[in-house]
Amino acid sequence: MRTFSELDSLHSYDPWLVKHKATDGTDARVKAIAFDKFLETPLPPRETMLSPWLPRAGLAMLHAPRGIGKTQAAIGTAWAVASGGGFLRWRCETAWRVLFLDGEMPGADLQARFKAVTDASHFTLADPDYLKIAASDLTPFGLPDLSDPKSQQFYDDVVADADFIIVDNLSTLCPGVKENESDAWVPVQQWALAQRRAGRSVLFVHHAGKSGTQRGTSRKEDVLDTVISLRRPPDYAADQGCRFELYFEKARGFQEGAEPFEARLTGNQWLISDIKSGDDIETIRALRKQGLSIREIADRTGLGKSTVARRLGEEE
Repeated sequence: MRTFSELDSLHSYDPWLVKHKATDGTDARVKAIAFDKFLETPLPPRETMLSPWLPRAGLAMLHAPRGIGKTQAAIGTAWAVASGGGFLRWRCETAWRVLFLDGEMPGADLQARFKAVTDASHFTLADPDYLKIAASDLTPFGLPDLSDPKSQQFYDDVVADADFIIVDNLSTLCPGVKENESDAWVPVQQWALAQRRAGRSVLFVHHAGKSGTQRGTSRKEDVLDTVISLRRPPDYAADQGCRFELYFEKARGFQEGAEPFEARLTGNQWLISDIKSGDDIETIRALRKQGLSIREIADRTGLGKSTVARRLGEEE
C-alpha cells in the first residue's frame, strides 16, 4: 500500500508515474508480444456472472432519473449474483462474492430493502460472506471518495475478496468528480480498470439527466461493457410505485437478451412484460409531456423525427 507522502509527490493519477514508487518489484515498462505468440497465449474465455450482460471482469453502468428504482435494481442484481439465482430476465449459473458499496441510503432503509429481497427469493446464500455491504450511513466518517486517488487505497482490503462490486452511486461515492469534465473521470476509470485486471467486475449506479441519458461526460461509458438505462413508462402513474422500462444502451459481447422490457415491483415480486409499441399518438404525447424533445422521442420510439413532429403537430 502506498503512503500519502508517495501519492502526494505525484502530479496526477497515472499508474506509469508510480512505477518507481512500487514496492512489489513489478516491471511497469510496456512490452509487446509477437503476433504468433499472442495467438498462442492461453487466455481463458470470459465467464458470465449474470446472463446475458455481466461477464467476469466486466464493467457496467445502470442509470436512471431519481426515484425510478436504481437502488432496487442494484439490490436485486447483488442478491442474484451472490445467491446464484436470477433477477428480472437475467440468470446466474453459480454464486459469486459480491460487495455492495452504498453512499446514499439511510442504514435502516437499506436493511429493509435487502430483507424484502431475501424474503421474496427462492435462493439463499451458501455463505453469508458471499454478500457484504459497506454503507456510508454505518461508517463513522462515511465512505472515502472513489474519485480521489489518495482515498482509493482505503478500499483495498474490502474489495480484495470480492468478485463483483456495486457502487451505488457515483454522486455520493465520487463527490470529487466534476461530471461534465471528462478528465475528472480518469481516476475512477483507472480504479475500475485496476479492478478488471484483478478479475473483478464493477457496476456503477448513476443518475440520469432530463434527457434520460447518463448525467455528465460520455467518457464514463468508454471502457464499459454494458450500459443499462431505466426510464419511466409513458403511462406511468405515481400510485404504481417502482415501475420502469429497461433498455440496454451498450451491449458489448451479446445481442440475445438485449431487448428492452418493462418491470414493475408489486409487493416483493417483480412482474416482467414486453414493452408496447411506442408509435401510437398517446405514447408520443405522454413522452412529450415528460419533457422529452422530438429527437429524444424519436430515439425512444424508433420513429423518424419528422414523423414525431407531424403527429404532435409541431415543427421539427
